Amino acid sequence: MNFKRKLLLLLISFSIIIPFNAMAYSKYLIPGGENVGITIHTKGVFVVGFYSVNGKDIAEDAGLKVGDRIVSINDEEVSNTSDLVKKINSNEDNISVKVGYVRNNKTSYLTLNLKRESDGTYKTGIYVKDTITGIGTLTYIDPTSNAFGALGHEVVDSSSNVNFTLKNGEVFKSDITSITKSTIGTPGEKNATLEPKNVYGDIKYNLKTGIFGKLNEKISNSEPLMVASMDEVELGKAEIITVIDGNKKETFDIEIISIDKKNDTKNFLVKVTDEGLINKTGGIVKGMSGSPIIQNGKIIGAITHTIVDKPTKGYGISIIKMLESVD
Repeated sequence: MNFKRKLLLLLISFSIIIPFNAMAYSKYLIPGGENVGITIHTKGVFVVGFYSVNGKDIAEDAGLKVGDRIVSINDEEVSNTSDLVKKINSNEDNISVKVGYVRNNKTSYLTLNLKRESDGTYKTGIYVKDTITGIGTLTYIDPTSNAFGALGHEVVDSSSNVNFTLKNGEVFKSDITSITKSTIGTPGEKNATLEPKNVYGDIKYNLKTGIFGKLNEKISNSEPLMVASMDEVELGKAEIITVIDGNKKETFDIEIISIDKKNDTKNFLVKVTDEGLINKTGGIVKGMSGSPIIQNGKIIGAITHTIVDKPTKGYGISIIKMLESVD
């Protein structure tokens, strides 16, 4: 009995002191830097704005708000914009429709009065969108699964700042054609060609830490680098990888100015110190989001935002924050 008791205590003590590796993601990742085209398709149809009909704000007066997601018309499911138009134009009432919409994860209903035009179509007073297309930068590729992360922030509609609920999406080939430089007060941007038929992979998640999915083909010859924990990040010199011409990845010098481990997305304040990059871009520009940050031979995170009044400065997110969000 004493031997069994000692053995039980020994097993219990081992279960406490043996370290448990909670990381489901790889310790080594292929650094990105590639420019990619991005398309996000939404669940339902998002309201992104309003217009007046005969001087009346019929949609706003009915109770709709920017950011609402329309999911049904007269209790029939709506999956995209053309579906919405079809269902409204086939309305037998000729006066109003019952609109089902989602706001703050709650489905509600309201009556929307319509204005019938002489050609038989209707004016609704709402601007809607079911797709967003743009460009960004790939952050990492998992060499074992081909899973990828990009952007370092969520995809939102630029005109309404609405965060789209993802139905599906793709990343595809895109080449940089020119750069509009950032100036004080005005963020610049990468200008690019889009080839949406040349799909690299599928987007599975649109989160506040980035977009995530899986590639269906090899698009990088870079060697994997170790993932750095937040504790390993230091103030001082680092590098970013990005594309500013065609599809050529280049490395540029930056500096980590401050570190905030507790912030959900803005973990690093960075400054571009590479004179070549500053001369070409003015600092951080739109389309650079997702550019991986490398320090001491490890991936530490990704560029996410520029500071409008100081375009050589911006923010970055920790690679750990990105990985943990899809862990």
